[in-house]
Amino acid sequence: MRPHYVDFHTHLDLYPDLARAIAACDRKRVATLAVTTTPKAFERNVKLSANSDFVRIGLGLHPQLVADRHLEIELFEKLLPQTRYVGEIGLDRGPAHYRSFELQQSVFGRILRACAQQGDKIMSLHSVRAAKPVLDMLDEYLSPDRARVVLHWFNGSHSDVRRAVDRGCYFSINERMLNSKSGKRLLCDIPNDRILTETDGPFVLRGDEPIAPGDVQRAVEMMATILGTQTEEIRRQILSNLRILTAER
Repeated sequence: MRPHYVDFHTHLDLYPDLARAIAACDRKRVATLAVTTTPKAFERNVKLSANSDFVRIGLGLHPQLVADRHLEIELFEKLLPQTRYVGEIGLDRGPAHYRSFELQQSVFGRILRACAQQGDKIMSLHSVRAAKPVLDMLDEYLSPDRARVVLHWFNGSHSDVRRAVDRGCYFSINERMLNSKSGKRLLCDIPNDRILTETDGPFVLRGDEPIAPGDVQRAVEMMATILGTQTEEIRRQILSNLRILTAER
């Protein structure tokens, strides 16, 4: 079955019922990358999604957790051959995590080296206040022909966007981003053939409630309005982008 929509960054295991969240994505026919925040969460996610037509699991070690979980990098490296998808990984230079930034860089470097060695990985990257360091480390450790990179909730500058586009990166965009001037400007900076949708659920809220698993339709509609085109055109473009991103090489 072909998907109707794409959610390339969500935390299904942080919803109250992981199995129900997976079932919701299948029912809506949403091609979903369910990222994990620690390697220890990976195998449970894989087990519960084993029969899913639309949900794939990313092996992750979230930069905000590196201070406490950095020793899990060995488990990450052990599990990496089991998956093509990697995420959530990256760097976070926000005030709450600045003290661990050097440790984050060390862990992120090990992840990139391991992915480069194995090849054919598709990655969802976190880069809060760290767009340039993330791009610098990609250039240092990971040739574009060894992995494909999707920048999740990217908030870099115009020049950062151009640099990322030039090295082949994609961008996953959620509806909360599109409610801000900076998010709208970012969308307009990105070529249409590099755009994907995400929910980043359950962290993105609608009112007081987390966005539902796989609920990206509003983001697609908002993109169409901002870009001055038809919703169906954007929906089809995003599906085409996903096919190209995930095609075997």
